[in-house]
Amino acid sequence: MSEELRPRSRRAMRTPTIARHGRLKKSNPFATITRFLAATLAVLMVSGASVAAIAAYDLASSIKPSITLAGDADGKGAKIPQIGAWEGGVNVLLVGSDSRKGQDPIFGGEDETGDLNDVTMLLHISADHSNATVVSFPRDTFVPIPSCPDPSDPESPFASMSSQKINTTLTYGGLPCTVLTVEELTGLDIPYAAEVQFSGVIAMSTAVGGVPVCVGARIEDEYTGLFLDPGEHMLEGWNALQFLRTRHGVGDGSDLTRISNQQVFLSSLMRTVKSADTLTNPAKLYSLAKAALTNITLSDNLQNVDNMVAMAMALKDIPLDQIKFVQYPTGAVEGGVAPDYEAADALFAALAADQPIELGGDTGGSLIDPNAPVEAAPADPNAAVDPNAPVAPESSGPVVLDGVKGQSAGQYTCSDGRTLEDQ
Repeated sequence: MSEELRPRSRRAMRTPTIARHGRLKKSNPFATITRFLAATLAVLMVSGASVAAIAAYDLASSIKPSITLAGDADGKGAKIPQIGAWEGGVNVLLVGSDSRKGQDPIFGGEDETGDLNDVTMLLHISADHSNATVVSFPRDTFVPIPSCPDPSDPESPFASMSSQKINTTLTYGGLPCTVLTVEELTGLDIPYAAEVQFSGVIAMSTAVGGVPVCVGARIEDEYTGLFLDPGEHMLEGWNALQFLRTRHGVGDGSDLTRISNQQVFLSSLMRTVKSADTLTNPAKLYSLAKAALTNITLSDNLQNVDNMVAMAMALKDIPLDQIKFVQYPTGAVEGGVAPDYEAADALFAALAADQPIELGGDTGGSLIDPNAPVEAAPADPNAAVDPNAPVAPESSGPVVLDGVKGQSAGQYTCSDGRTLEDQ
């Protein structure tokens, strides 16, 4: 290991002997019901109406313990107004763990991979609730890791490290450490976080009734067992999980093109969840609530029903073309990738200022769907104008981020598959 990548102290690489994910809170019956209500975020964010009254008793018994983030331990965590009075923007970190603990044995032994955050995504909602951005951080990005709290010994935190891969932060100090690392990397405050494992992806995709995904070129991946011909596939459960996990079967086989493949799925998922069929189907809404409740571990302040409903109200009406999925800008280095700080600074300056963004780069690996719905024809510029029509306020327009890759939720794309012959 090079000097740059060596931890600053031998203690920094010590593996805690108990759960690394923060202190678990004691429970009481009222708090349990409240946490059930809060766990309907997946439903609230698209419908704006709670289905919490449906089988509350049944779901309450399945509540997962919450996680205390570093900013919450001393009472300095973010405070949100009461329901219906949400003001300003919000940042939420979403982490996908590859841990096999508590998962089906089909994924392998519990100690086979450790506990890596192979998916790290930051959701930013603008203060005026007009746009949202989801930034995916490549798992092999070398980043500085700050000093992180040790859940087993709060008085003696782990030492900082100058450069390690971002996907080691979950092992190093649990979800709070991943949050602190992304905060330092982006300059943004992140008061909310959630962690999901394999079973959560399976449950959520099944609850929504499957996600239609376009495959532009055949996918062949012996590692995940995923083989898909060109065309549209309705993916849910196991197949949805393997589609999100596949790396060898798409693009150039790198984690960067896997992120683009995941964005194909996520943009279609967003369109599906916001569709009228989902929003008017009580069975799907209930299934989404239960899937979120039983499979996602939330930070403490995300398990407050007021916060959940207020956040839902901020998200539900954002147009699809104003929901952007972005790949964190990087450049290739030996053994992984390193931040492109110039491009990243422009991205996070725009988010910090709540400016809408347009991506100046390509999709990062996916293909444009040739069968995408045709947009309505633009209005006739010579048509008569209503003199009494309200005048729209002038806008400075979105910030164009040159070279930054990704797509919007309203953009129809297809996976660029990769066959075994090319691997």
